[in-house]
Amino acid sequence: MRILNEEKTQLSPLYSQRIRKLHNDKVRDTAAKIQLKLNHDSDDWGFIWFPEFKFKAPVETDARPLYGARNLGKLLRRFLNEMPKYVNKDSALGGAWVGPMLDRKFFDVTMDVNPEAAAPEDLIACWQKYHTFPGYMGMNHCGPDMSIGLKLGWQGLLEKVRYYREFNAPADTGFYDGEEQVVLGMQEYVRLLAEKARELAEAESDLTARKNLLEIAEMNEHLVTGVPRTLREACQFLAHFQIVDRTYMNGGALNQLDELLRPYYERDTDAGILTDEEAVWYIASLFFNDTHYSQIAGLTPDGSRDMTSRMSFIILDALHYLHIPINIALRVSDKVNETLLRRSLEYCAEDGSGVDYSLNIGAEEGFARNGYPLELARLRAKVGCNWTALPGIEYSLQDVTRCNMAMAFWYAMQDVRSDPGLEKLWERFCFHTRVIVDSIKRGYDKHYEVVGKVTPEIVLNLFMHGPIERGLNASQGVDIVDFNIDGIALATVADSFAAIEQRVVNEKRITWEKMYEVLDADYEGYEDVRLMFANIKRFGNPESLAEKWAIRIRDYFVGVCKEHGTPKHNLPIIPGMFSHGDIYMHGSWLPATPNGRRSGEAISHSNEPDPGFARGLDSFSPTLKANAVALARPGYGNSAPLHLDIDYDMLEREGGVDALIALIHTHNHMGGMLINLNILSEKVLLEAHADPSTHPDLVVRVTGYSAFFNTLSKEYRQQVVDRFLSRKHS
Repeated sequence: MRILNEEKTQLSPLYSQRIRKLHNDKVRDTAAKIQLKLNHDSDDWGFIWFPEFKFKAPVETDARPLYGARNLGKLLRRFLNEMPKYVNKDSALGGAWVGPMLDRKFFDVTMDVNPEAAAPEDLIACWQKYHTFPGYMGMNHCGPDMSIGLKLGWQGLLEKVRYYREFNAPADTGFYDGEEQVVLGMQEYVRLLAEKARELAEAESDLTARKNLLEIAEMNEHLVTGVPRTLREACQFLAHFQIVDRTYMNGGALNQLDELLRPYYERDTDAGILTDEEAVWYIASLFFNDTHYSQIAGLTPDGSRDMTSRMSFIILDALHYLHIPINIALRVSDKVNETLLRRSLEYCAEDGSGVDYSLNIGAEEGFARNGYPLELARLRAKVGCNWTALPGIEYSLQDVTRCNMAMAFWYAMQDVRSDPGLEKLWERFCFHTRVIVDSIKRGYDKHYEVVGKVTPEIVLNLFMHGPIERGLNASQGVDIVDFNIDGIALATVADSFAAIEQRVVNEKRITWEKMYEVLDADYEGYEDVRLMFANIKRFGNPESLAEKWAIRIRDYFVGVCKEHGTPKHNLPIIPGMFSHGDIYMHGSWLPATPNGRRSGEAISHSNEPDPGFARGLDSFSPTLKANAVALARPGYGNSAPLHLDIDYDMLEREGGVDALIALIHTHNHMGGMLINLNILSEKVLLEAHADPSTHPDLVVRVTGYSAFFNTLSKEYRQQVVDRFLSRKHS
């Protein structure tokens, strides 16, 4: 048995300088994107912008229409050949993607409309009425099994596609033809990448840099047809995948990165061809390439031990030294390596942000409640902004729906306006919530039938178990198909119900009629009434009426999701509660609500209390917030994240890293799912918010993803500031 080395990797000047240059290049490239308005309110994308590159959709008849596996495969192959080839001489790896192929903001490509893809008009009307994100025709939100690619390489994947095309002998070979085009395109891309590296090496005067460029060239020449043999080659193959995955449909998931790479690390170190600082540089180069989501640590399927290895520490060190947006989760259980957990928090305190914490009880035991074995549930890795998936065998389509329960509440308010009553309001709220959920289920049935014909997962299919073997898109080709529905605005609705119950029904401080008058006026001229509603004990306060309403709302939403599958195909539904950072957009559609919220203001995050809920309480507000999120979780293994924005000075007063370790373990035992953590200085945060250019490399976790603070819109920055200040001044 290997003795686990838990020491922090020390870098020599060469590798320290290389990684620092990658950091600086990232900051420079990000600044250029901001100037060109190519930034976005999402996870950081690692593309390199080439303004001179213009890609146009083909006009030849054999490439139209632009949907279906065969035609999209041809288009992607052509794009991979034409896009500029990038090699950074300070990176251990070659390549970069240049933008999403089908995004008009980047390239002149327009998808044709397939008549089969049109959703029924009644569903469209329903989604528009409630401002629903239905998930219909969503892409990418499942986890690949990258061990498939590492074992086969691009040539092995090509042979697999060709074998099953002949073996299955379908009447229409379009599915396999499209997959073949993707692999051929990648082999051609890798070959051209190697040529680019050799070209740069010939012009390079620095001998160390020249040697590195030649190594990149040789490695990519091998990987055109060969399988990865070393840690560096494995990282290069993963970088290839990131490039094509992002290019096609903005994919972003890897899987259990430390276990995936551990065998290569151990073989290389045993053979004496790899040092830890080289390994850190390889991983930092992979993170520089892109911010795909992956996980470290976690239990083995039988639950007997934690999987932390030296590779876990290498990955954590790479994240720290590079210090750019990186989407790594650390899976926490009672058996987690405490040194790894503590160091991750120490790095977060030093850097302001770091890993997020995927919690095993909520993620694993919750998923098992859907009828799956716990041993299988333990394989479900955190490979998305807020979500987990079984790598390679589950089509889950998470984080693509939004059931806006605040809109259901608003319509319910209008329904009972002429004959008001608290239970009548609840009944109508339930009615509208069911309408939204049922419309999403119906949309999923249609999605299941047509997405493979229109925009199949031509990249992810290669890295899933079943699609190539069966000749079916991942949506039908994997063994486990379950669909996620995310509810949003829990606290907005719970606090509104509680405000009505307390101020209108119990205290009779205001009549129903007057309340409607005030809401119609958007509280204009009624600030006293607004404050009266806003200053009830809100969700998150354990003594509040709102807590009771939050549980009642959660139970109804979860019940409607789980009572039956989709109406036509009976596809299972797993509920979650996640709003992404779109709380201002969803709020912009919502009139004033009885919780004191004005028209157009943000709704609450996911299933979290609203900022400021703990004012006047003596308790440590992060603990109260964690308790509330765990209490109101959906409970079936899907989204219910907790955002903690901690003031660095306050953390020291409240027990430091030890207090956070205790909070993480406690939240896990309460059934929590995920903790997104920032440890920030108020001064730095407010300076960066007022003028983002003052802190160009400030990294924050927004909702489940990591981003440079200066790339976010003012509204997205504001939610981080609001959460932070409410924690500090509660």
